[in-house]
Amino acid sequence: MKTIKLLAIVLTLSLLSCSNPNQQIEKDMEMYTTVWDDIINKGELDKINNTYFDENITLISSPENVVGIANFKDYYSNFVTGFSEPNFTIKDIFGQGDKLVKHWHFTGKHTGDFFGIPPTGKAVDVEGTTLVKMKDGKIAQEQDFMDNMIFMQQLGFVSDPNNLAVVNAAYEAFGKGDIEGVVATFRPDIVWNEAEGNAYADGNPYKGADAIVEGVFGRVVNEWDGFTLKNIELHEMSENQVLATLRYNAKHKKTGKSIDAQVAHHWTLENGKIIGFQQYVDTKQLAEASK
Repeated sequence: MKTIKLLAIVLTLSLLSCSNPNQQIEKDMEMYTTVWDDIINKGELDKINNTYFDENITLISSPENVVGIANFKDYYSNFVTGFSEPNFTIKDIFGQGDKLVKHWHFTGKHTGDFFGIPPTGKAVDVEGTTLVKMKDGKIAQEQDFMDNMIFMQQLGFVSDPNNLAVVNAAYEAFGKGDIEGVVATFRPDIVWNEAEGNAYADGNPYKGADAIVEGVFGRVVNEWDGFTLKNIELHEMSENQVLATLRYNAKHKKTGKSIDAQVAHHWTLENGKIIGFQQYVDTKQLAEASK
């Protein structure tokens, strides 16, 4: 009987020793998720304190690490004050021993100072992963991994490498008479401006695809024969802008006069869609051909 009782005690202690680490990981994950929700979504920066963070909390970063609660708090204040309408969610989190891994998603609007960068009003939508080390139930170290290039593109500081392809797709669709294909490259709130002095500038600024199709494309089709875009060259610019140089070839239906006009188009894009257009053209040649 004593042997049975002894075995029961040993088994109980063994189970407790196995379950306690798991219980601690669950506590760590719950605390971690709640604290970061309060900090980012509720703006409670004061939660970065020695109750939840180790005194020597370290953010692994380049060119140098951010060390200590005060510095850590100062670093993340840029995200809290730099972005309005924050929505920070932890999509998944798991742990082993004193280590946690989280997969997170963040959206917000850049309406405040962000590491010295004045507000751009741009919306960001990014995901990333953070490696975390815990110490005595507190957050001791973090290391973030995210696509900084996409983040900077969304803020407008680095141009999206796909911009040229989007603008080229619009030109190719126009060349085929595929107006729906052209419109597919537009964002719904696109703003379009014809060159000052051009007859079609009477509708400036055209807002939205319907206005552009009716006020520009429709008039071009009705008034010109064989309207084509020639010698198109695309030039990538900063802040998600593209400059196109080209020529217009066409014959005016009413007068029979032809044009071979020098043209420049200034495109502005955001998140893979065209949001702005400005035309520059030899308006004198267009005007004379239509008389």
